[in-house]
Amino acid sequence: LNYAKLGLRHRDDATRDKALQKIYDASQRAARVTQSVMGMARNRTGGLEPTQLQPVIEDALLLLEREMKSFRVQVETCFEPVPNVLAAGNDIQRLLLNLLINARQAMPDGGRITVQLKEDAPRQNVLLVVRDEGQGMTPELMQRIFEPLFSTKSGPDQSGKGGCGLGLSTCQRIVEVHRGTIRVRSTPGKGTEFTIRLPVAET
Repeated sequence: LNYAKLGLRHRDDATRDKALQKIYDASQRAARVTQSVMGMARNRTGGLEPTQLQPVIEDALLLLEREMKSFRVQVETCFEPVPNVLAAGNDIQRLLLNLLINARQAMPDGGRITVQLKEDAPRQNVLLVVRDEGQGMTPELMQRIFEPLFSTKSGPDQSGKGGCGLGLSTCQRIVEVHRGTIRVRSTPGKGTEFTIRLPVAET
């Protein structure tokens, strides 16, 4: 809207071309976000079905793209070819959004988040890994992070997110419903890594 107003105020071609390009770029991003939201809506029943995880992850990253940039957080991905898992796409996306927001909040001065997708063929599992370079946690904190209502945050940050203590307990419940596991490794001052294992869908 601001660039539309700029184009209307100025008559010179250079300013109008710049405004139109910005409007076009924003519209393209809006279209991608809309497609992502529509993708979430396609699995509204919550039932488990054969699901390809990479599009689910990409949609979640798209929804947080602007937020990550505004907090100076770089997201790197490493996706290996993996088989489908038996999952409810909406729930996996909700789990991933929680983990990504927590990772971003653990790096108040910016940093890097790594998201990996790989197969553990011998165990017929697919692994989803989210790693940050943030503040990390002590062993005492790690023992409590999945407790409902437990939080290390005093309240929501400037984005309005975090602090209610329900995010990680919700993640744990989602993984349990999917007959998977969630594990955490963390070192104070060096970061945290969450690894989610989900069973491969039977063909």
